[in-house]
Amino acid sequence: MTASDPKTDLLRYLQEARDALLWKLDGLSEYDVRRPLTPTGTNLLGLVKHVAGVELGYFGDTFGRPFFVAEPPPRWYTDDAEANADMWATADESREEIIGLYHRTWEHADATIAALPLDAIGHVPWWPQERREVTLHRILIHVIGDVQRHAGHADIVRELIDGTAGLLEAKDNMPPGDQAWWAAYRSGLEGVAREAGGR
Repeated sequence: MTASDPKTDLLRYLQEARDALLWKLDGLSEYDVRRPLTPTGTNLLGLVKHVAGVELGYFGDTFGRPFFVAEPPPRWYTDDAEANADMWATADESREEIIGLYHRTWEHADATIAALPLDAIGHVPWWPQERREVTLHRILIHVIGDVQRHAGHADIVRELIDGTAGLLEAKDNMPPGDQAWWAAYRSGLEGVAREAGGR
């Protein structure tokens, strides 16, 4: 049996989700990374910005290790920001700025994870009072779930933009098939859906 370090395992899954999310922006124009492709406005760069805020809060503020100390936080990260301000990038916020913030967020989060034991206690001020006290272990699981969920959103948005699909560039985890194979596959699924819907 292979020995395993729980913290290392959790951090690996978190990093895989981070990498998958960022890969979805590769090769796209400024317009395409910002395009809202769902009725609720989901867009790729907004997902990255949102997840940066998620990690800043959970691995920073929750454990008394705030990221914004020497400088004030951006307005979208404050309590008086407009609704959903963290889910899209303004025309003045460049892709490089948002991705750079996310990379710095990783460093800050990873430093918190390295510095604290998994049973370290933190407090999530935006959670209900009876659930605010948490461990680093619980927050790691919570954030992995959140980042993976948003990486899944990014999978779908990217596929809608240009058909690119898969987990990572070097590890696409998709069955082999060319465009014609996928068109036939989709057509077959449509037939099954119509048949089931006609019952």
